Amino acid sequence: MPASAQRLGVNIDHVATVRNARGGSYPDPLRAARTAIEAGADGITAHLREDRRHIRDADIAALRDLPVPLNFEMAATDEMVGIALATRPHAACLVPEKREERTTEGGLDIVGGREHLGPRIRALSQAGIRVSLFVEPDPAAMEAAHALAAPVVELHTGSYCEAVVAGDAARTARELDRIVRAAGHGAGLGLEIHAGHGLTLDSVGPVARLAQIRELNIGHALIAEAIFVGLGQAVRDMRAAMDRARMPR
Repeated sequence: MPASAQRLGVNIDHVATVRNARGGSYPDPLRAARTAIEAGADGITAHLREDRRHIRDADIAALRDLPVPLNFEMAATDEMVGIALATRPHAACLVPEKREERTTEGGLDIVGGREHLGPRIRALSQAGIRVSLFVEPDPAAMEAAHALAAPVVELHTGSYCEAVVAGDAARTARELDRIVRAAGHGAGLGLEIHAGHGLTLDSVGPVARLAQIRELNIGHALIAEAIFVGLGQAVRDMRAAMDRARMPR
């Protein structure tokens, strides 16, 4: 992959959500991961929640053997650190987690949570697991991530995507500017910049266009679109939209 290319990580959590709705064994997240890889995914993301509402422990064990990197989304708890250390995924993305939320809402409080996060980041890093922090697009968060020696941040794009869906051009511009500023500031500190949450074919272009952003992690929109066109085509369409955005203008 050229250095300027942007990676696409496909989040398969909601394949497991559909499976778990009836408590059976299908659709199989591992099959979904393989389909996504065949269609051009550069990595697979899966979030093992504390309540196991979608991805299960057995899924993580199976996904670990895929031919592309596994990005293990997890809460910064002793239980999840233990699972990560036993599983040894390529990457661990620390995310906030609340039992009552439908999906991850907002970024980690890494400014106020340094004492809690620091030991867990060190344990994962010492095991050879690349640590990323899911954060709001804010310069202070970039500074805190750098101070914690986390090599990667993933910028939360949810507010930007909500503005796009609402058709609020002024808010969209403000939220995109936050992402632009945070990406630039973080990259200037030496952080690798990723982004994700809520991105669709309608909203991905301006984010994918940012040269500092090396990877996008996208899930719900792909699984939703797969209902109509199939997962392979949904991944190919997203990959094409990202590539178009990176073309010289």
